[in-house]
Amino acid sequence: MTETTTEFIPAATVEEVPPGTSKVITVEGRRLALFNVNGTFYAIDDTCTHEEASLGTGAVHGEVVACPKHGSRFHIPTGRVLSLPAVVPLNTYQVKVEAGRVLVLPVPHRGRGMPHKA
Repeated sequence: MTETTTEFIPAATVEEVPPGTSKVITVEGRRLALFNVNGTFYAIDDTCTHEEASLGTGAVHGEVVACPKHGSRFHIPTGRVLSLPAVVPLNTYQVKVEAGRVLVLPVPHRGRGMPHKA
């Protein structure tokens, strides 16, 4: 097993992403959507798994983001698909906040779950 040297990368400031909002960011060539859900930050792949659409521009309702193109809904903390037409979950990314900066670890974690399965 090889040791990873990947580190958390500064992605935004806390002030740039107020609670209930999102921001599209690029971290090491990956386009991600960064969300602030009641003061907790999450990062997921920005592109909907159904068709090319930016989830960072989608409507956010609590821990759920809706794709602006066809309305697929995703659970922001887990990447789980909550409604069709999407069936493939999103990758999630570890996020931490230090000294007012939001940092993202650019290592994807495979989202789990499909809308018709628990």
